[in-house]
Amino acid sequence: CKILRCNSEYVAATLHLRGPNRDSAFCTALRSYSLCTRRTARTCRGDLAFHSAVHGIEDLMIQNNCSKEGPTALPRPRPPAPNPHGFESLDICDYERSFLYKHGRPPSFQHCAAFGDPHIRTFHDDFHTCRVEGSWPLLDNDYLFVQATSSPVTEGSNATVTSKLTIIFKNMKECIDQKVYQAELDNVPAAFQDGSVNGGARPGGSSLAIRERSPGRHVEIRASYIGTTIAVRQAGRQLSFSIRAAEEVARSFTEEQDLQLCVGGCPHSQRMSRSPRGRGRVPADTARALCREMLPVEDVYFQSCVFDVVTSGDTNFTMAAHGALEDARLFLPNAEKLHIFQ
Repeated sequence: CKILRCNSEYVAATLHLRGPNRDSAFCTALRSYSLCTRRTARTCRGDLAFHSAVHGIEDLMIQNNCSKEGPTALPRPRPPAPNPHGFESLDICDYERSFLYKHGRPPSFQHCAAFGDPHIRTFHDDFHTCRVEGSWPLLDNDYLFVQATSSPVTEGSNATVTSKLTIIFKNMKECIDQKVYQAELDNVPAAFQDGSVNGGARPGGSSLAIRERSPGRHVEIRASYIGTTIAVRQAGRQLSFSIRAAEEVARSFTEEQDLQLCVGGCPHSQRMSRSPRGRGRVPADTARALCREMLPVEDVYFQSCVFDVVTSGDTNFTMAAHGALEDARLFLPNAEKLHIFQ
């Protein structure tokens, strides 16, 4: 796919446009850009940068009243060797750098988390506590599939916890082979299912990598080819999942992929109140004191912590809420959205 060449030729043609003839020269450059994308359409059909460029050209032509028919600029002569600091040498599997070059700004990011009961923080900063026994998709888009399997926190309890996580990084031609990561209680590996720790033998294989943060308890998976970082943790008898995803990636799904807890939260029939009711395994006042040690701000993470400790009797659940809050602190694009109060 030669879309990056089209992009760089367009940038070079418009970089220094000034004066009264700027509009006609700009339209000429846009038509040339459009012609270049059409020539590379067959090999670029599955490329995110290609589709972004096509839509961008259409918008710019409308904004500048450019006709689709007319002269096109001659391609600029290619230099004998690429500039080591220019876009020609940018790695196509580095999403953030590519996006910055194409759009002149860094990409936007979104954050989702699932921890404890499970409690879900969606990409839109909604917060739900779910009764979701069985397997449910957290994400299902063009690049990622993430499934959480839940089971009762204790026998006969309505509350459930995540006992298994399956993450599929879908095949991306230039960058990675399809990779599957699976974690279960007491088995949080620092490798994919095939034993590898990166995206495979393709040129961009290193753009997907696993890093162990705490042996058997906390791993971080960086997928720089899609601008995404995932954290998987175990605290007590539950697994937690956190993600920082490029907005463009998080939104790349169809109407058929409508059940994603990270996008829509829990279905209404599966939502629970976080107010501890009835007789728990730990008194609510004791749970609040334990949670306050780890979570001094009484937000939804604190409420979730109290709920989990009361329901399960496992004081390690304070670590689950604390870990989710720490991931949010790292992953959230806007620090003012860290705490949610309900």
